[in-house]
Amino acid sequence: MTTPRAWLLTGKDGLQMRVKLDPGTFPQIARPRQVSQTLAQLSVDLIDDLKSELGGDLEEVCIALMTPPRTFDARQINKAIKGIGTDETTLVEILTTRTNAEINEIKKRYKEGKYGYTTERMKFGCDLEDDLQSDTSGYFSRLMVSLCAAGRQSDDWGADEHKAEEDAKRFFEAGEARWGTEEAELNAILCLRSPGQLKKMFERFEHLTGHPIEESIKSECSGSLQEGYLAIVESVKSKPRYFARRLNESMAGIGTNDNDLIRIIVSRSEIDLEDIKKEFARLYGKSLAEAITSECSGDYKKMLLSVLDPSHN
Repeated sequence: MTTPRAWLLTGKDGLQMRVKLDPGTFPQIARPRQVSQTLAQLSVDLIDDLKSELGGDLEEVCIALMTPPRTFDARQINKAIKGIGTDETTLVEILTTRTNAEINEIKKRYKEGKYGYTTERMKFGCDLEDDLQSDTSGYFSRLMVSLCAAGRQSDDWGADEHKAEEDAKRFFEAGEARWGTEEAELNAILCLRSPGQLKKMFERFEHLTGHPIEESIKSECSGSLQEGYLAIVESVKSKPRYFARRLNESMAGIGTNDNDLIRIIVSRSEIDLEDIKKEFARLYGKSLAEAITSECSGDYKKMLLSVLDPSHN
């Protein structure tokens, strides 16, 4: 089943664009590039049109849906860095869960600095690595730059049992087995090993120490660095579980973190959203749609539910 990123209704003059809130009624356009090509022929800028027609969270989710994925990631990273304070959680989420190819594309889009807008050109001419170094500090900065280097090994050759055993010992010796933690050693392992190799290393670490690697990270690290390491471990073990937890966090407590909610649902809508929905229901005893219905309202809620289930009316 195709999961459309956005839906449009074209007015009778061929120029007036409306956001499609009822997937059962209007034609679907499944990919942003198709939309952009269509609008280019009409000399219409979709993003500007949406911004003039909409507002608030509905505007944000619609623009997110109409923005190419890696451009959207670049925009989110820029927002996390350039806002008041640094949103480390967003940086961690994006840089720990994207592939090498996706990170390289994000860096390219970040340097271009357009992020899909014509009325808000944000041309900084900066490298993402430079901005990460400027706006983060210490070992967390080194972790972000290491992830941004996109040097993670491929799973093509499978997991090496001997290497996993060596890495488990190195991880233990760099953390629990010494006074103070050798973060550079932990970075090298967590940022460079393939997902399959890391899974095997996690198993060997638990066999060696008698406890999960998460316990070691929690005892040896703190703050954003701990969050980053734990995100790598959790996303390697199960990305759906990681994103289900992040979605729950976005709706927990007083108020909703709509930026996080929108980013996760939109960015995973064509990847593993169905798996995330199943994991969310398993972890929290209710469907993601039920959680969104209780936390959101109006056309914003309808649009999110339409992304979750294109057949939703």
